[in-house]
Amino acid sequence: MIGKIRARVLPASQRRSLDELTEDLDLSSGDSASKRSAFWTMLTLSSVIAAGGVLTDSTATVIGAMIIAPLATPIMGIALGSVKRRRTGAARVVLLACLLVIAVGMVMSVALPSDYDLLSNSQISSRTSPGLMDLIAALATGFAGAVALSRRDVAAVLPGVAIAISLVPPLVVAGVCLGQLSGWLALGALVLFVSNLFALVFGGMVVFASLGYGAEAGKAAGRPARRAYAAMVLLFVVVFVPLTANTVVTLLLDTWTGRTKDAAQQWLADVPDASVTSVDATSRTMYVHVRSPGDLPPVQSLLDRLEGQIPDGIPVVVDTSRGQRIDAGVVGD
Repeated sequence: MIGKIRARVLPASQRRSLDELTEDLDLSSGDSASKRSAFWTMLTLSSVIAAGGVLTDSTATVIGAMIIAPLATPIMGIALGSVKRRRTGAARVVLLACLLVIAVGMVMSVALPSDYDLLSNSQISSRTSPGLMDLIAALATGFAGAVALSRRDVAAVLPGVAIAISLVPPLVVAGVCLGQLSGWLALGALVLFVSNLFALVFGGMVVFASLGYGAEAGKAAGRPARRAYAAMVLLFVVVFVPLTANTVVTLLLDTWTGRTKDAAQQWLADVPDASVTSVDATSRTMYVHVRSPGDLPPVQSLLDRLEGQIPDGIPVVVDTSRGQRIDAGVVGD
């Protein structure tokens, strides 16, 4: 059964040899000096491009950095080395590369004003609160990348894989956030990178092993193999727990903001031409943005409607289209 699936996923006529795969993914094989020179040059340039795209909130520029960023090469090299049960130094290269990209982000963050709102930048806000779906998408991308590397006829999909898997941009975002002394945002971006790192390594190990590259390299499983699998389990736990927690929190916040909006619409039902434009949950406070040509109903009735709909103790603030801010109070008081 496994042989049939392997033949369908990777026909023998399109299968790349282990030597070819090693030549592409192992920076220590072949002309290692040229490989490393090209890697560090392209990584530095892609980091600068990504930082420019992040700071200017330019999606097109960030995508351009993703396409030329070579960081996926040593990461997939970790997967191949684990399957071959060989140490290639790829993990050390990835660590040094991460430090370089973060440093570039920190240096370029000096261009931002001291009072810059990082979360107003979509390139930053979209990479500082990863969820479980990010891990699932990254896993699929890791499998796709490994299959594309193993086949001769689907190399054209690799740019798409490079765009789908976010490696350099979250590291740049982490550097920018650290440069602005926003440690929690930097941690969120690092969690996103680590989840994508795990997805690439895990997907690569599964695909390379199932396609028989491990058997070609020999079946002498030793301590390096056990360490690799133990590290993968540990990395999965480290990534899975915070992503799951963040997903649960996000779902709860979405539920609570939806209930708050429904309660606010009922609160304004008797006011002609009044409406709720949006509800935001920021810093443990519910902000209700409303548009009303006349006076608002007593805010206490809004708090009464919210009891039992959202947890007690959450402050509620009403912002009107006329620039008035009303501290409604705390739910449950």
